[in-house]
This record gives sequence, C-alpha cells and structure tokens, in this order.
Amino acid sequence: MFKTFTNGIFKENPLLVQMLGVCPALATTTELSSALGMGAAFTMVLIFSNIIISLIKGFIPDSIRIPCYIVVIASLVTVTELIIHAYFPATYEALGIFIPLIVVNCIILGRAEAFASRHGLWDSFLDAAGIGAGYTIALALIASCREIFGSGTLLGQPINIAGLPPVLFLVLPGGAFLTMGLLFAALNYLSRYRRA
Repeated sequence: MFKTFTNGIFKENPLLVQMLGVCPALATTTELSSALGMGAAFTMVLIFSNIIISLIKGFIPDSIRIPCYIVVIASLVTVTELIIHAYFPATYEALGIFIPLIVVNCIILGRAEAFASRHGLWDSFLDAAGIGAGYTIALALIASCREIFGSGTLLGQPINIAGLPPVLFLVLPGGAFLTMGLLFAALNYLSRYRRA
C-alpha cells in the first residue's frame, strides 16, 4: 500500500518525472497560493474519479469505456468548479479557465484507464492520492521558486533574500519555462548522482 502511494510522489510523479500536465503548471504557478489551489482541485477530481471508476468498471462495456470515464471526470470537475467558485472566490479568480480544463488533463484520464479500471477501490484511492500529492508538490516547488525570486514574496508575505532584487522575468510565462527546466535538470542530476 505504501508503495502504491509513494509511486505517484517519486517514481511516477506526473510533472517532474513523466512531464504530464505541463500547461496548468506553467499558468498557475506564479504564486504558491494558486498552485496549491490547483493541486487541491486536481487531487480531489483524481481521487473521486478513480474511486467511482473502480466501482463501476464492471458495468461499463469496453466499446464505450473512454466516453464513460470522461463523463465521470467532467461531472466531478463541474462540481469542483462550483465549490471553488462558491467558497474560495479568490482561488477561483486566480485559476480561471484552468479549473474546467482539468477535464482534459491527460493525467486523470490516464490514471482512470491505466489504474482505476484494473484495480480495486482501496488501491485506486491510494494511487490517486499519491499522484495528486506528487503533482501538488511539483506545482508548489515551481510556484515557490517563481514567487520568491520573481516577486520577492511567499504566500503574499515579503521575503528579502540577502538584498537580491526580484527577477520579474520569473513571473512571466518564459520564467515558468526557465524555472521548470532548471528544476528538471536539478532532479535529473540528483537522480543520476544517486544511481552512481
């Protein structure tokens, strides 16, 4: 059970290892608060879609399997969007169009097809929780770097790093690519160093 959960954080991290879900990572990581909001929304949709699909997998004919998964995911995204809009309006404004776009996130449909449709309820829950936690951690890492070095803040609180002025480029889309590239390079280096 522990391995099923930790696979999504380390070995099969959707963003840092598999490089899936990059578009929302680029757009929602200018601030740590919006990255955490996106990670929470993504994780909730993933957990509930995995649970529902693992429960109904025996009733779905193979010929309409993917459309059924998409209907489940779209329904959950709609509910999530309405909850965020009602109870977390600032997060809703920050995430904008990227909440409805969770429907077409390849990670959620991929986990439904590759894992939830072939495993039981508890394993599907653990897989979704691990993948969601891994994705949220990756978003938080990228957002923390961009907010600290790009805006000079973290969660809206000013941070002064040895008198280093903010690098405004990091809060722009190009800064997201640069931050992600440097983070991927550092993780690859650490991975190779650990294997050696």
